[in-house]
Amino acid sequence: QVQLVESGGGLVQAGRSLRLSCAASGSIFSINAMGWYRQAPGKQRELVAAITSGGSTNYTASVKGRFTISRDNAKNTVYLQMNSLKPEDTAVYYCNAALKRRKWGSYSDYWGQGTQVTVSS
Repeated sequence: QVQLVESGGGLVQAGRSLRLSCAASGSIFSINAMGWYRQAPGKQRELVAAITSGGSTNYTASVKGRFTISRDNAKNTVYLQMNSLKPEDTAVYYCNAALKRRKWGSYSDYWGQGTQVTVSS
């Protein structure tokens, strides 16, 4: 069994900051990429930021310069530091990890339950 548990969401005013955390636990052999997605009401889920096991990152254009993704491989945890938040950042944020549970297994995607981020103007 594998679980991804997110924390850190909430309600903030525009211009403020939030930090999301996501810890993966359970029967895990290795984790490849980890990332954050978001889904606003009436919209499709979109990739916000991703980071490889080696630390390479990529961001969607709308958050570049404002959000920073990082990870602690020893803790199987990924973070998303969100600065200068805007009302359009309001969404449910989901953690994703591509991991395998056995040495000879294949990588599969796992998802967290989601955490609400609401930015008021």
